[in-house]
Amino acid sequence: MKKVIIDTDTAGDDTIAILTALHYFQVEGVTVAGGNVDFDQQAENALYTVQVSNPGYTVPVYKGYDGPVINIGEEKHQTVEDVHGKYGMGDSHFEKTVQRPENQHAVDFIIERVKASPGEISLLAIAPLTNIAMAIKKDASIVKDIPHIYIMGGTNNSLGNITAAAEYNFWVDPEAARIVLHAGIPITMVGWDMCTAYSVMEEEDHKDIEHLNNRGSEFFRDINRAVLRHNKKVYKIDGTTHPDTLLAAIAANEEIMTASKEYFVDIETRGELTRGYSFVDINNRSGKAPNVRVCEEVDREKFKELLMNVLRAVE
Repeated sequence: MKKVIIDTDTAGDDTIAILTALHYFQVEGVTVAGGNVDFDQQAENALYTVQVSNPGYTVPVYKGYDGPVINIGEEKHQTVEDVHGKYGMGDSHFEKTVQRPENQHAVDFIIERVKASPGEISLLAIAPLTNIAMAIKKDASIVKDIPHIYIMGGTNNSLGNITAAAEYNFWVDPEAARIVLHAGIPITMVGWDMCTAYSVMEEEDHKDIEHLNNRGSEFFRDINRAVLRHNKKVYKIDGTTHPDTLLAAIAANEEIMTASKEYFVDIETRGELTRGYSFVDINNRSGKAPNVRVCEEVDREKFKELLMNVLRAVE
């Protein structure tokens, strides 16, 4: 079984992505970066998701950086409780777990674990890329030891979800995204455009999930209450969106990704209107060598089948 570390800002769909990773991979640990909701709550959400999954082995959870690489004074990044609910769990309230976060910093864990098993541990990045960027900056020797990073982030010349120009993970910490994308590690990027095109679970899909009638379907329903309301109001999408789960699914079974291409990708860090914009040079006007494999098409039915299998297994 392949080994991964999940880097997450646990809220909403992050939880289902974690369940997916725990189903298909040996998860060496979960690291938490500042993003969706209150930082400490994100760690609690990760712990609870691991408990729901009950993988049969201990999955440690590590807190990392609670804000972007460049954070000035008391400045805080924008969280999105309006999307995921007050606690990031669809306005559902869950018990506090017995398991607690580890004392070690997430960045030190990433470095230590990757160096202990060179070439064996891929990263599933479903949060702003702060922790991974800082790990690379602290010990650049890990670059050669990471076989692949799967990144949920950015868009391929498409509409963003936090601004018209940018997807949330890249927008929160564009400097971190730029560091990671230019580090020289093999990367697969699954953008927000793939999410809206292929990951939406509509009413009929929700009925299919509900018919599972188990803890997995109940958890899915509870987590997605707030997102369903938000999508209808803001994005005019009649269903729930699953960008992080799509990323985890593609990492687990690349046959789900039916089209992709290598492009040069860069990140706008200073634009007044375009902070976090992912520059995907599809026509290679820059003349620069490709650095990212960008997902361009997904087998939606295979993705749904994989999601159903994950939820069916949660008893």
